[in-house]
Amino acid sequence: MAHPKSAHVRRYWLLRLVIAFCFAQGAVSMARPAVSYRALALGADERAVGVIAGVYALLPLFAAVPLGRRTDRGRCAPLLPLGVALIAAGCALSGTAGSLPWMAVWSGVMGLGHLAFVIGAQSIVARRSAPADQDRNFGHFTIGASLGQLAGPMAAGLLVEGDPGRGGGLGPSSALALLVAAGVAACSVTALWRIEDRAAGQGPDGPGPAPAKVPVHRILRTPGVPGGIFTSLAVLSATDVLTAYLPVVGEHRGIAPATVGLLLSLRAAATIACRLVMTPMIRLVGRTVLLAATCALGGLLCAGLALPVPVWALAVMLAALGFCLGVGQPLSMTTVVRAAPEEARSTALALRLTGNRLGQVAAPASAGLVAGLAGVAAPFAMLGALLLAAAGTAVRDGRRRPDRAPRDRTPPDRTPPDRPGSGRPGARCQWPVARSEHDVDHR
Repeated sequence: MAHPKSAHVRRYWLLRLVIAFCFAQGAVSMARPAVSYRALALGADERAVGVIAGVYALLPLFAAVPLGRRTDRGRCAPLLPLGVALIAAGCALSGTAGSLPWMAVWSGVMGLGHLAFVIGAQSIVARRSAPADQDRNFGHFTIGASLGQLAGPMAAGLLVEGDPGRGGGLGPSSALALLVAAGVAACSVTALWRIEDRAAGQGPDGPGPAPAKVPVHRILRTPGVPGGIFTSLAVLSATDVLTAYLPVVGEHRGIAPATVGLLLSLRAAATIACRLVMTPMIRLVGRTVLLAATCALGGLLCAGLALPVPVWALAVMLAALGFCLGVGQPLSMTTVVRAAPEEARSTALALRLTGNRLGQVAAPASAGLVAGLAGVAAPFAMLGALLLAAAGTAVRDGRRRPDRAPRDRTPPDRTPPDRPGSGRPGARCQWPVARSEHDVDHR
């Protein structure tokens, strides 16, 4: 029989996961613009900034599927502190690097840590959320990312402010911002205690046989999975290039780093607002219409950033863009989890993250090439086209898979883990059946 106090503590797993994700994402969001400023201080041009931003996603591109396979066969929680350690190391070493190649290497380490953390965290949400609560729980989970994206760029802008407009003056202040980001990442471990039952991944009598591997091609051919991956890729590419290239645009238009940080934080605040009201919006218009409309409007707004508008108009456009981009990530997670085979949900989420990282490799590199040929604002037009394509994909998938209530896949004879009177602790259960113990309503 589980102790009542321990059961009470476990009710807040989602809240603690959001807090940990807030710190981890805050560190990364603080480090990304600081890396761009430090690269500029070391003599990088627009193309070099794009390459460094792309290397952030290069190592995760090859590591995502193996990590997902490992998570499908066992526990998710060990990936979280590993991810935190790699993020902190990548931030700190980027701040001390004295050359562009080493900055690219440590940026890749930071990206690998972020990938490990996100795979573990998303898999925990997928396992511990009832089907009807997936949209809500994934939406609340991604609020942690939005909070980090709200505070991170603002803090980076304030620390990097130093000597605006002069690349040499940005070197020491950008290094300080990266070292502070490493400390912020370390804070996330304070919320990771008992985030997952130790018996997760085991059968009632101990470790059971590993589930059969579902071939990757079968997962990718499942209706709904490719569309969810592409939507996530498009939305994250827009967010990532916006974070990496708005400092470059600010340098060319004479916008101070602190103002650029405020603009990025405004975008993140609008994303938080979107996710707080996402469930009512889904009930009002449906998942397909909401996803397609926000991607289409986001594409138009993203393309509009290429125009030489004043700062106040830029702020309005970024706020609206942030609201639109807030829908894509949580709904793509739910889409992939519902569509994927039950024994390969973590692998499917890892494939989604692989698509994200592929976009993070290709989009900044393409943005660097486009910026070198057509100007620093041109990448935003490219991202606008990508988001419009995602809107078309959402419409196509919606016709094939119309909105419907999720099917509860909980076995009727499954006893909830650690429930008083169960007689056995921590039996493996992909979908919890005791909402009073495992689901938290954070409305």
